[in-house]
Order: sequence, then structure tokens, then C-alpha cells
Amino acid sequence: MSIIAFQGQPGAYSDLACRIAFPGAATLPCASFQAAMAELREGRADLAMLPPENSLAGRVADMHALLPGSGLSIIGETFLRVEHCLLAPKGTQIGDIRRIHSHTVALGQVRNLLAELGAIPVVEYDTAGAAEIVAKLNSKEDGAIASSLAGEMYGLEILRRNVEDEPHNTTRFYIMARDPLMLEPATPGLMTTFVFNVRNVPAALYKALGGFATNGVNMTKLESYMVNGSFTATQFLAEVEGHPEQPHLKLAFEELGFFCTAFKILGTYKMDPYRRLHHPKPDATPA
Repeated sequence: MSIIAFQGQPGAYSDLACRIAFPGAATLPCASFQAAMAELREGRADLAMLPPENSLAGRVADMHALLPGSGLSIIGETFLRVEHCLLAPKGTQIGDIRRIHSHTVALGQVRNLLAELGAIPVVEYDTAGAAEIVAKLNSKEDGAIASSLAGEMYGLEILRRNVEDEPHNTTRFYIMARDPLMLEPATPGLMTTFVFNVRNVPAALYKALGGFATNGVNMTKLESYMVNGSFTATQFLAEVEGHPEQPHLKLAFEELGFFCTAFKILGTYKMDPYRRLHHPKPDATPA
């Protein structure tokens, strides 16, 4: 049986993502992203499920900083529609709730519910932890915002499903392994994630990215962040469609190399069907 490490405690959304993507696998909760990576790197887990971004909250900054030096490879991606549930001890009526516990990000995504109930938000360290706390309090005045899995694990009732203000709350996860996937360059529907640093010369980024445009490479992501707290050393994380050995992407990477001080591929993997279903190209028809 495969073991998948994730950051959080049992019942967290990352735990749910593991179970949906790999039914029957065992999940391994970890206190931090670093700990989850260490469990994988040291062989106590077979895979890790780690989130780089959420459609509402944006990027997960810690992940971007940790990925380049992790020694691990991205071998896949998966998307989880975040469906917040209002959980409470059994026998609670929704009108009983006076306080709602959850992670600060989750509480920011259920403002309409808080206003409707006139409930006081109580910040906890994560959503599943909030569910555990509410279960221990066993008070009909205390509810939690968490996943249905957390409710099941901690013996809470679901008073209302899908209580989030926005219906498009989605978290993307990288599926990580110790070794990269060995995929044929002609494999359709591939993504490549990489990091690079540009030389400190005028228009270096413009010139570095020019090769992707001239070679017809679709870049789906480009983010910058500081390296080691330096205001002059900027690293970029980018994602493109294709395999590094496909001629058009190979030429683009060669051109990028002329303007880089560092370049590293973090993984080449098959794109999740979610991309085509929810973000089809202009000339594409969703299946």
C-alpha cells in the first residue's frame, strides 16, 4: 500500500486530496511542508501531496521557497474543489451556533455565513484542528468550518454544506516523488515546471522569455520571489506546456540559458484533466 505524506492533521483538505487522487492509499499527516518532504525523501512515504496555490488565497509562499532545494520531483498535479462544511456536535441546531472556529483563510471565505448567524470567528491553526477542538468542547454554541472528512473523523454533524462565499474555491496540489517520471517526449498533454534566475543585466527577463514566444511555447505560470531575503536576487518559478526534449521547448530552454545564472527543472508530468475542462483553449470544446 502506498503512503502519501501531506501537511496538516487527519481530515485536512490535503488529506482529502490524497484520498481522492489515490483511493486506498494510506495518508501520513505532517506538521509542516518541510516535514512532509523529509518523510518522502527519507523513504517513510512513497509520495507527497503539497499545495502550491489556491484560486482565492493565491500562492503558498513556503512551497515556492522549499521546492528548488527539496531534492524531489513533481510527477503530477491534481485539483481539489474546496467545499467548506459547517460542523458541530451531534444534536446542534444551526441557530445554536455562537462561535465558529477555523483557519484564518477559511474564516475569510465564509463571511456571509458569519454575518447570517451573527457568529464570532475564532482563529485556529488549521481547519481539521478546528474540527477536533469543537469535538472536544462538545458545546452546541461552537461550530467549525472544515471538510466533510474532518466531520466524519471527529464525530461531528454537518449542519450545512458548501458554505463558502465563492463557488470557485479550488486548491491545486503537486504530487511529488523521489525520482522524476521518465516520459516520452511525444506524450500529449504534458506540463513542465522549472525555476530560474536571470543575469543582472538590462532587459534580461524580457530576453530570457522571448524564446518561449518565438518557439510557440505556451507559458501557463510565471512567478517571482526573493532568494534568501535578498532584494537583488530574484528567482522565477514557471510552468510551460510540453516536454523539455520536444524541439520547440528545447530551443526555448537553450535561449533561456543565455540569460540565466541558474536553471532547474522540477518535474515534467501529465496535466490534470481539470485544466482542459475548466480552462479550455479558445478553439477547444470541453469533452
